[in-house]
Amino acid sequence: MLRIVLAALHLLALGIGLGAVWSRARLLGGRFDSGAVRRALVVDSWWGVAAVVWLATGLWRLFAATEKATTYYMTNRVFFAKMGMFVLVLILEIGPMITLLRWRRGMQPDASAAKRIATISYVECLLVIAMVVAAVAMARGYGVR
Repeated sequence: MLRIVLAALHLLALGIGLGAVWSRARLLGGRFDSGAVRRALVVDSWWGVAAVVWLATGLWRLFAATEKATTYYMTNRVFFAKMGMFVLVLILEIGPMITLLRWRRGMQPDASAAKRIATISYVECLLVIAMVVAAVAMARGYGVR
């Protein structure tokens, strides 16, 4: 049962996170006003929650070997590509996270930073989709050495 709950939470976090980061990109890349910024901050919070759930359930599934043995993942090239993409998303997220935290604390939002965050968010969307493709490939045995 734990296996099903972890897998379901992992997939739900993926859906919530992808929807949130896509929404953030659309809101900050479109008409720039206080309403768009306010909504972008809300969906950014969902992106953060999803990332924490995604990471926690992923690590739990990996180290508790609820799906496959840990050695399966540690010897799988596709898994390492997927983790590389995840790390890239985390690195890309540093700038938007700092900027949005400043906006939350009262710093005046600016349109150029919003456009930059929108562009980064679209790149993160592509990386998340590529991670899904990698996960599907892994589940079917690709990448095993």
